[in-house]
Amino acid sequence: MKRRDFIAATAALLVSPTRAQGTRRRLGFLAIGDGSGQALNQAERVLLDGLRNHGWIDGKNLIVEFRFSHPPNRMPASVADLIAFNPDVLIVAGPQAALALKSAPATIPIVFVAVGDPEKLGLVQSLSRPGGNITGFSAVIPDDFLAKRLEILRELVPGASKIALLVNPENPTLQRQNMAEEIPRMARRLGIALLTVEATTAEELDVAFASAATQHADAIIDFGDPLTYVEAPRIIALAAKHHLPANYLFPHYVANGGLSVYGADAADLFRRAANYADKILKGTKPSDLPVERPTKFELLINMKTAKALGLTVPPSLLVRADEVIE
Repeated sequence: MKRRDFIAATAALLVSPTRAQGTRRRLGFLAIGDGSGQALNQAERVLLDGLRNHGWIDGKNLIVEFRFSHPPNRMPASVADLIAFNPDVLIVAGPQAALALKSAPATIPIVFVAVGDPEKLGLVQSLSRPGGNITGFSAVIPDDFLAKRLEILRELVPGASKIALLVNPENPTLQRQNMAEEIPRMARRLGIALLTVEATTAEELDVAFASAATQHADAIIDFGDPLTYVEAPRIIALAAKHHLPANYLFPHYVANGGLSVYGADAADLFRRAANYADKILKGTKPSDLPVERPTKFELLINMKTAKALGLTVPPSLLVRADEVIE
């Protein structure tokens, strides 16, 4: 029996008058993936720790159900499972999962985490006044954020003139950004060539990296997507195989051998999501909680990987790094 199934079964056996009296609340969680990756486990742990800090303990006064859609086309089944669970609040990670939950009854409060532009996606009316039953934490970042990531790579790889951008064209956030105009404009401003390589499945990641190498890219940037988030080990291995210095969005990449990370502190977003869940469980309406943006960003560097790639990390970059893995 899987761990989550065991927890759910144990909770069901323990339900007695306490449950009947309504003292146990229900929280559901939805994300793309199979739930076995380090990144998803970390998100789960941070969320449960955050809830515990507010007095909500899974199996005591709270019942938590996790659903991971893998492959992504199983999302409707995962959504149906969570709706049948009849949760008091749902926490959802990523834009695809958040959009899938738009079909949930409007009576279920929803808190999303790491959604690129929830207003443009139609999830909320505005960031300050979300309206309806949905609020959360966006991944809306400064306009120059991608440029900063490119500059980090250029510091790591002096003379880099061609950089690949790994994207999932099915990412709804990407679809609503005018990348066709933005990328060439940014490339001209920085004086580099930016080429796009695409992947919508794990298998297509192999093709994308091979394409980047064939086009003689000097380095690669993972634009950021639930697919690449859960496929971090595969991506790290592909970057090593093709000798491509890479920059990623999430800390678990560097911890597992990725070269560098610059992005929002994902753990902080899930801690803040636990805070919103607490407020909702205590009676606050999602419409009264404004959508908040990332406030903490991290620069992480793996020196062992840099050495394997033959790179010398400049002291100016090391000084700015929040963490350096030797």
